Amino acid sequence: MATAEGRNRTTVTTFILLGFSEFPKLTLVLFSIFLSIYLLTVFGNLGLSILIKIDSHLHTPMYFFLNKLAFLDICYVSSTTPKMLSDFFQEQKSISFVGCAAQYFVCSSCGLIESCLLVSMAYDRYTAICNPLLYTAIMSPTLCLQLFIGSTVTGFLGSLTQLCGLLQLQFCGPNIINHFYCDLPQLVNLSCSDTFYMDIIFSFLTVIYGLASVLVIMISYGYIVATILKMSSAEGRSKAFNTCASHLTAVSLFYGSTTFVYLCPNSDDSLSQGKLVSVVYTIVIPMLNPLIYSLRNKEIKDALIRCKRRIFS
Repeated sequence: MATAEGRNRTTVTTFILLGFSEFPKLTLVLFSIFLSIYLLTVFGNLGLSILIKIDSHLHTPMYFFLNKLAFLDICYVSSTTPKMLSDFFQEQKSISFVGCAAQYFVCSSCGLIESCLLVSMAYDRYTAICNPLLYTAIMSPTLCLQLFIGSTVTGFLGSLTQLCGLLQLQFCGPNIINHFYCDLPQLVNLSCSDTFYMDIIFSFLTVIYGLASVLVIMISYGYIVATILKMSSAEGRSKAFNTCASHLTAVSLFYGSTTFVYLCPNSDDSLSQGKLVSVVYTIVIPMLNPLIYSLRNKEIKDALIRCKRRIFS
């Protein structure tokens, strides 16, 4: 710690991440579980990405976005899990302020980009079902690339705004974070600065990236459901619902868990619950996404069969 100029207090330069230290007897069990989830996430998303790349039948707008989502999930889980795994066997689970800010920036960027990408995928599903004859013309490779670049830039800008606000805060102690990674609400609570503007920024971004995104997705699915109900063929309705089910499941899990964490009051009980729910959207959901998009997806199953034939032929 270094003495703050003109003040009789110290500036915190290192934070302590408590992680899951409240379960000391379960250290090996938790480490094994999270390591397994991390490896499954990396290899599952990497395998899905490779399959989409090598199979020409999957070179469609939906799988273009799914490929980007798979890469993003690898980055997302890698921003928090390796540090958490190493901390299981560290007596002093410390992280520098710079490291803390960098970790939050990467994690936040991945989360915001994923939020924007889910909106783009909802638009893709809306176009496929509500305008099937114009789908190929509307969802051109150029538009898909523009949507992905727009999602990436928008996510980075939102995260950069929070990072700039975070770097303006001062920390005088305590320096203990009851979490397994550096999350903004916990850092703001530890700050000895006036956090009014930081709270405004966080609330504004929550509305833009959270509520606005959910609203757009809900409107898209409102049109989708209305269109499906007008279909005369039961088989056509079933196929359309199956096409959207995977994306809707992923959206519900992602926004449901993040809403619980960021909109609940900061009591001791909610902080502990929020830490467990954070595991869902930062670690579990990236592992589940390849399964969600593959289990009921005939095109993915057919692509796997073709891939096996190439390998063993």
